[in-house]
Amino acid sequence: MANIISIGTAVPAYKHQQKDILAFMQTVYQLPEKENRILKFLYDHSGIESRYAIIPDYSNAYLKSNFIPDNLADAFPLLESRMKLYEEQALPLSISAINKAIDTYIPANHITHLITISCTGMSAPGLDLQLMEVLKLSPDIFRSSINFMGCYAAIHGLKMAKMICDSTPHANVVIVATELCTLHFQKEYSEDNAASSLLFADGAATVLISNQLISSTALQIDGFYAAVANKGKEHMAWELSSKGFLMRLSSYIPQLIESDINALVAAAMKATGNKKGTITNWCIHPGGKRILDLIEKKLGLTDIDLSVSREVLKEYGNMSSPTVLFVLKKLMEASGDSHANMMGMAFGPGLTMETFFVSRK
Repeated sequence: MANIISIGTAVPAYKHQQKDILAFMQTVYQLPEKENRILKFLYDHSGIESRYAIIPDYSNAYLKSNFIPDNLADAFPLLESRMKLYEEQALPLSISAINKAIDTYIPANHITHLITISCTGMSAPGLDLQLMEVLKLSPDIFRSSINFMGCYAAIHGLKMAKMICDSTPHANVVIVATELCTLHFQKEYSEDNAASSLLFADGAATVLISNQLISSTALQIDGFYAAVANKGKEHMAWELSSKGFLMRLSSYIPQLIESDINALVAAAMKATGNKKGTITNWCIHPGGKRILDLIEKKLGLTDIDLSVSREVLKEYGNMSSPTVLFVLKKLMEASGDSHANMMGMAFGPGLTMETFFVSRK
């Protein structure tokens, strides 16, 4: 049996209001008046009020760093500089999330398995080894890294954790998903770059999963279901370049999700033995306001069903892989020790659609 014991979250120091980010983008992109009005409309209707970043540049509430040059004609940071910042900043953010998750449950040296998740930075030695050293984890700890799976990667991490707990006695698994999306800002205006700068933010989330720890609020991991819609593989992508990681995020993604969501949910219910009417909480990754609106409409849900997903989007934006865990944490806390039967889902490159089921009897 694999139980989610606790979830810890962390965000960087710099909190930017969406309206201030818009002003920054308009300055950098130097768009004609018509395109500026369109960009403002998109920001005003994004469902986002604030986002967090590890650098201060995206609003005038803070002093500028050396990340965005004062002279916008100058070259923006190359991949090496962006990865150096990732290596410096991902570690303390991850440690903060881990400490919040394991606090009162176990000391760090009782972690038996460590799974790190990211699609916004990578190196070797990587974040997993950094965490081992700083947290003084056991030198023989089982560790694994999930990279470049995007927004659904945390669900894949939950799958791995359940496999570990089902096959290994006395397992205390820690999953830490850390994304620094704003490191990859691109100054060239395009539909993809504008969509990325509109949505994405930085954050980290940790899940403590165990087959031995006990908590009255724990959620049992019951099952998973995933499907890939190959027709969407060209509409969502994340590629390395010398200028940083480049996001391809087509405006057709919501329509692709809309066309497949009913079939996905029906197949997930059948595969796991669940019924839609028994779901008490919906843990939907807030990939964007339009995606949430379409899912609500197609599945016949209510505003209350997706209120937590919208709340996370409003407060944090889309942080990629940690975001669905921010939603799950709020649902877990709100439900306390009462009965719950939750279905979660997230979407990423492929187009991959991942689901999970957790419950409290």
